[in-house]
Amino acid sequence: MAQNFHLPPSGFGPGSQPDEGEGFDWLPLPSGMRTYDMHLPDIAETGPLAPALTLLGQIAAACDRVAAGGAAEAFDLAGLDTPNRALIAETLGQGEVSVRARGVPAVAMQESVFAGVWVLNGAGIDRAEVAPMPPLALARAFQPQRPARLLQAPRGPGVVNAPAILAELTDKAAAWRGPADLHVVNLTLLPHTEEDLLWLAEALGEGAVTLLSRGYGNCRITATAVPQLWRVQFFNSMEVLILDTFEVTAMPEVALAAPEDLADSAGRLREVLEAIR
Repeated sequence: MAQNFHLPPSGFGPGSQPDEGEGFDWLPLPSGMRTYDMHLPDIAETGPLAPALTLLGQIAAACDRVAAGGAAEAFDLAGLDTPNRALIAETLGQGEVSVRARGVPAVAMQESVFAGVWVLNGAGIDRAEVAPMPPLALARAFQPQRPARLLQAPRGPGVVNAPAILAELTDKAAAWRGPADLHVVNLTLLPHTEEDLLWLAEALGEGAVTLLSRGYGNCRITATAVPQLWRVQFFNSMEVLILDTFEVTAMPEVALAAPEDLADSAGRLREVLEAIR
């Protein structure tokens, strides 16, 4: 018995779809992941650059000491002549974390490609420091540039959950006892309005230190005017906010160089010095 003939549905089969090269827009893929790549300065003669090479060796030794629990160490760069200072800049390069500390003088702190090795610049300041985070950033962090108004901040009709969040944050900050006493409030998981966020920013004020950690996307860290309280925001590589938190701590861990990082930096610095010499 003959079967009824059915035409194939439209929109299927060869030739039914447009060519991928014409009129088809792919979503942008994540990019910008940073990895360490050893850079060797081009040096014709090492003799005149002995001061810079000696200083780099001292920095490597300091990385070992700080990795073992030692205090931060600083190295003055202002006394170097132009070729030696240029060699230091080229060798250290620029790493993932940048810090801005307002105050007198304002100081820019840039982590080098060797984690835990920092270069600090400001009026009368040109030095390298070896530390998980430069002590100046910790000392100035909560100096108020815009004071915390707390419950005195004007509250509009759209402010709903922010006062409860503020009470939790200020209570935990006041009771903070040390590095092990970390407390995180994840705004991404909490119900809130845009007015809540604006009111919290006004209530908590702004400190003197801001940080940007660049890796797979960016992490922006801002000190509030409330001691031990930070705003930490994570963005993906397309600058979309994916995690928004407050942290009660001396310094958010994401910005710190770990002991393992410092030990690794010591070894990498020595590899560069051996290759140069």
